[in-house]
Amino acid sequence: MFVRSAGERDLAAVRELLVETWHATYDQIYGPERVTAITASWHSMPALQARLTRPRSEFLVADSGGELGGMAFAKTGDDGKILMLHQLYVRPAHQGHGVGGMLLDEILNCFPESDTVRLEVEEANVRAIAFYEAYGFAHAGRTANCGGGQSGIPALVMERPLSKASRA
Repeated sequence: MFVRSAGERDLAAVRELLVETWHATYDQIYGPERVTAITASWHSMPALQARLTRPRSEFLVADSGGELGGMAFAKTGDDGKILMLHQLYVRPAHQGHGVGGMLLDEILNCFPESDTVRLEVEEANVRAIAFYEAYGFAHAGRTANCGGGQSGIPALVMERPLSKASRA
């Protein structure tokens, strides 16, 4: 598996990966109908296309040459100091094999000017929380609207300071 920047040709496979991963992770939490509605909105082709050209951002995929095993998307604010990790998803069949760590390491290396990386994670997603804690993230608060806007999805906010030494 290797990590590379996502391109237009990857978007259908990224969407399929996100739908599969979301159903595997969140059906028991939100129910399949709500997960389908969320993925139809948050992971639509226009939403994914917009990520490809968003300023101060990086959209990565983990590619085996035959399928995409994971994806990540992050962006910074205007000053570049806080990096917001908006998405890091690994296909269920590839979880626990280092794909998430490869994506996280690469996304952090894409933003050398950032001081802090921040993310939001569903409190019931204990595997994701354990993953982030293993990579040095700590609980920094909560939000009632994961992903911004008025999603109504509560989430933990986790952060990790960044330094040159912590990126590798």
